[in-house]
Amino acid sequence: MSLLVIDTTGSECSVALRVAGRPDLCRTDVIGRGHAEYLAPMVAQMLEQAGVSPAQLTRIGVTTGPGSFAGSRVGVAFARGLALATGAVAVGIGNLAVLARSTGVTGPLVVLHDAKRGDVILQVWSGQTVTPPERLPLPDVASRIEALAEPSGQLAGSGAALVELVGWVDVGLTAITLPALLDLAELADPGLSPPSPFYARPPDAKLPGGLEP
Repeated sequence: MSLLVIDTTGSECSVALRVAGRPDLCRTDVIGRGHAEYLAPMVAQMLEQAGVSPAQLTRIGVTTGPGSFAGSRVGVAFARGLALATGAVAVGIGNLAVLARSTGVTGPLVVLHDAKRGDVILQVWSGQTVTPPERLPLPDVASRIEALAEPSGQLAGSGAALVELVGWVDVGLTAITLPALLDLAELADPGLSPPSPFYARPPDAKLPGGLEP
């Protein structure tokens, strides 16, 4: 398998390449904005460095969010377009799942994303159970975690610092790691992991007359 993964959901533009029998190549550049212009040349440089042509890619993984609205759209659109052009399979991986794997935590874990405006998005790993991501007002988070998980465990993500729970410890990880993204993209079932963006909240744009889109 020749696997390319990309992440443009934050201020970084990240690309990694995994080719069977070789060490992984990983690169992260902090750019703030401008992912749409930066991503394609970055991917081209990595493929050239590895001596891999786009046609040799068999799978492309992309983070789907939650994260930057524009960045999430850029990454997903690029992954889908490159997959269409090369015949590779495109898969989407949620940021909370990548964060969970990045922690290395095997016990109860809650990953929380700060969705702003007093909301968080959380996902719980407890035993063999993984809950779907859900957005909640901050005051409801503690009771929701108590309902979904054991009395103690660990927290991660940008929203972890916003909550105080007795028995729960913030591991301090707020950014994904590329090896974790590579692992999840390699394991993903394409039928269950579509490359579709997952937004923290609907867009603020309004149609003429103030109508919701």
